[in-house]
Amino acid sequence: MPDGDNKAANAANHAKGHRERLRARFKKAGVDGVQDYELLELILFRAIPRRDVKPLAKELLAKFGGFAQVVSAPMERLMELKGVSENVAQELKIVHAASIKLSQARILKRPVISSWNDLLSYCRAAMADEKTELFRILFLDKKNILIADEVQQRGTIDHTPVYPREVVKRALELGAAAIILVHNHPSGDPTPSRADVDMTNQIVKAASALNIRVHDHLVIGHEHHASFKTLGLL
Repeated sequence: MPDGDNKAANAANHAKGHRERLRARFKKAGVDGVQDYELLELILFRAIPRRDVKPLAKELLAKFGGFAQVVSAPMERLMELKGVSENVAQELKIVHAASIKLSQARILKRPVISSWNDLLSYCRAAMADEKTELFRILFLDKKNILIADEVQQRGTIDHTPVYPREVVKRALELGAAAIILVHNHPSGDPTPSRADVDMTNQIVKAASALNIRVHDHLVIGHEHHASFKTLGLL
């Protein structure tokens, strides 16, 4: 067998052995038994079946700054990195979608007060890395149990048109007794703007006329969030 063929065969055997060892370690110890780049490798194995993916996993972490930032990055940004095909990017986005669904399941049909930290985690997972503004509403029943979670509007990088009458109308359709408003700031700074405050006041006024409470308005940034209630704005 020519030397080139031997090297290729040895590389393939090494990659296969590495994958088997990494999978076995993950099976035994779970997420605590692997580092972030190794967890990325486990995901990449599915999209890249016969190549050493460790260098690519480390490049992804270096480019985006962490595991969560990698899987939440837009597909087009992921594909800027050499070696990340559409299939690879899609595999990473599937993981991100699954994490959002898991976070959502922890708060739906549960009292908001007792699951507040889970609610914040869900909002950050779903919105912190969005490149345009999203405005979502969490609808609660009389016992403050979350009955629905809906994105009402999608906006631009710094503005989302919100119509108080539509917000209240949807709350009535769902039989909600209270709502929590949530939107993100793509800039990363969760400090409420004057427009945020004015819009919130308009919704509070429209909702209170129909005995619907606005419990809070959360603004989600990259690393932190702001609460209108905590800031005394509500």
